[in-house]
Amino acid sequence: MKKGNAKALLPIGVFLILYLGLGLLFEYVLKIPMGFYNIPIVVVFLIALLVACFQNKALKFDDKLILMGKGVGDKNIIIMILIFMTAGIFVGVVGRSSAQSVAYFLLDLIPAKFAVAVLFIVSCFVSIAMGTSVGTITLITPIAAAVSAASGFDLALCIATVMGGAMFGDNLSFISDTTIAACNGQGCEMKDKFRENFHIAFPAALVTLALIIVFSLSTYEGHAVVGEYNLIQIIPYLLVLLGGIIGINVFIVLLIGIVSGAAIMLATGATAATDLLSNMGSGAAGMFETTMVAILVAAICALIREFGGFEALLYGIKKVFKGKKGGQLGMGLLVGAMDIATANNTVAIVIANPIAKEMAEDYGISPRKTASLLDSFSCVFQGIIPYGAQMLVAISAAAELGFNVSAFQIIPKLFYPFILLIVSLLFIFVIPEKKAK
Repeated sequence: MKKGNAKALLPIGVFLILYLGLGLLFEYVLKIPMGFYNIPIVVVFLIALLVACFQNKALKFDDKLILMGKGVGDKNIIIMILIFMTAGIFVGVVGRSSAQSVAYFLLDLIPAKFAVAVLFIVSCFVSIAMGTSVGTITLITPIAAAVSAASGFDLALCIATVMGGAMFGDNLSFISDTTIAACNGQGCEMKDKFRENFHIAFPAALVTLALIIVFSLSTYEGHAVVGEYNLIQIIPYLLVLLGGIIGINVFIVLLIGIVSGAAIMLATGATAATDLLSNMGSGAAGMFETTMVAILVAAICALIREFGGFEALLYGIKKVFKGKKGGQLGMGLLVGAMDIATANNTVAIVIANPIAKEMAEDYGISPRKTASLLDSFSCVFQGIIPYGAQMLVAISAAAELGFNVSAFQIIPKLFYPFILLIVSLLFIFVIPEKKAK
């Protein structure tokens, strides 16, 4: 195998140094709230692209533009962008009010002593339905704080439970940007990746649920939390979820969700007719940064590949990780390292995608398995880093209600990400991959 050219990886190094360095400066030195998320990631990627353009002097700049155009024009990149936009419109149409309805309905239905377990189940469902872990945490954390205050449950456990459930859905949802990025980056069907992931995520969720029940029952004080709910608004989410599981084309599934969501939101008066188009536009606009990252990374990777960067990375990985199982672990650690550096699991997957695809071909790993590994390991690391959006949003949401809790109180109680890591490793080293039918 060719050694490649390690210098071609400089643009990725520049991005990681700038983004991680500025993030640490903003967050921990300048004490800027949500410091990592005040850094314009698109600008940092543009700088990395500029560095890539200055490399490989054997190629003319016009030839580099042609390479970038081919990279961005790849079928999977185009499909990814279109799904990002459509998923954004769906979320914009249906809104997020139904999430609290689900929570209060189950809290009303199930005995109060199991309220923390209910928080986990609700967070799992809402994040699968909405496709966003941060959005789920924003909506359910205030309810978790109320459950803790009313029933005596440990606040850190309640918030960690919500975060774990949110990462479960982020990993499995058909409209999650991590799923979209992983599937289209590897060229596999979402239903195939879902089935591959489900065998890993569901056992991890069951073990987590058991631990939550054991740890929470001892602190219950006998008070319930009550709130209003309207379940009809959940229908569009259920249609999208069922359509995805059945295997209907993702665009058709999202179109069904958009149409049914618009009809229900208008019929129930949750959204005015004049606001509907505006909400669609806002939903699509919410995907702007993710879309631009996908475009810029595709352009950068096209130049890196041409200059021998991927060959050098693969050469190094093959020296460390031997065989198919080693290759799978290497993929997981690769996306994990990208997530630690970027504090964004979608960006980590987008960066790792082209490298992982070449690794998959080299090690004989199926596209669905590769997509599953990228999504699972990125969710593991994103779920536990103290400077990730999920952790910062959870702490901020609790603080707004007058509840103080730190990341290091929450991390030991993040059962789901740690168990997901253990189960993922079991599926790499112990349980053989099932052959596609």
